[in-house]
Amino acid sequence: MVQAAKRDADRLLRVGVVGVGVMGSNHARVFADLPGVRLVGVADPDSKQRDFVSRALGCSAFSGVEPLLAQGVDAVTIAAPTHLHRELAFCCIERGVHVLVEKPITPSVEEGHAIIAAARHAGVALMVGHVERFNPTVEAIKDAICDEDILSIAITRVGPFPPRMSNVGVVIDLAVHDIDLIRWFTDSDIVEVQPQLSNAVAEREDIALLQFRTASGVLAHINTNWLTPFKARSVTIATRNKYIMGDLLTRQVTECFGFQPDGSYSMRHLSVGHAEPLRAELQAFVAAIRDGKEPAVTGEEGVASLEIAIRCLERRATPSVSRRRPGPRRLTG
Repeated sequence: MVQAAKRDADRLLRVGVVGVGVMGSNHARVFADLPGVRLVGVADPDSKQRDFVSRALGCSAFSGVEPLLAQGVDAVTIAAPTHLHRELAFCCIERGVHVLVEKPITPSVEEGHAIIAAARHAGVALMVGHVERFNPTVEAIKDAICDEDILSIAITRVGPFPPRMSNVGVVIDLAVHDIDLIRWFTDSDIVEVQPQLSNAVAEREDIALLQFRTASGVLAHINTNWLTPFKARSVTIATRNKYIMGDLLTRQVTECFGFQPDGSYSMRHLSVGHAEPLRAELQAFVAAIRDGKEPAVTGEEGVASLEIAIRCLERRATPSVSRRRPGPRRLTG
């Protein structure tokens, strides 16, 4: 029995990637370099893109998920458009294949629960790709607030409009990352939602100011948009004893502590690792499969964050009106 388990642990894990756009091609790149893993192939209806990725990584290319699964893969990343996640996940799960589904897990809560139920029934691992949890800066912040009484959280995630985006706005594309982080930082559910949304220059909401209260009483705020000409990613957390500031792009975390009646306090920079977040995420996925343990980001957690994001969209204070920016004013006279 022990020898059989060792043989299984020593065997190369055969993996595939479905959907090799920007995110999926990075999944394939990392899988191709992971020890104990063999990238069997990639699947995508775009022949030019799938052939480019397969040639670069030395794996097979397929037009769809079925021929990829026929190669006998053990696990698959699904990085296709969100509306295809349920269908693709079911194809994999029905064949006993472990699945990592990129965020958001599905377009709806109901579809997410259906994938969770199918994976549980089949006894396969289901993980959701909330890669920001594996950012070394986020991990350093999480360590810094361990056992602290958290009072408030503020997260900024802004940048220019992404040309690839067409079917979702900033809440599903960006804010869902931070909704997940708020739940993870606080180990608590979000119970109150107060969204302010606007579609200033895009078809869908491109500005979102979201306020939350968790069941544990933490107040949280997310500021996200597609109007800022540069990327910014920051987290600040106030606790009874500390104030923590983290920049997710520069990977710097500063902790303020030792507050005195005269307003003085001490500061220190915390140690932050240098691991690639996606590599750490896929290593966690592989470990969950090999060890038979619960994945680092469960399907239930993915659905919970999606449900809060959908509540934000449903509870927008006023109907969104597109306000196109006017052109330059002409001077006459």
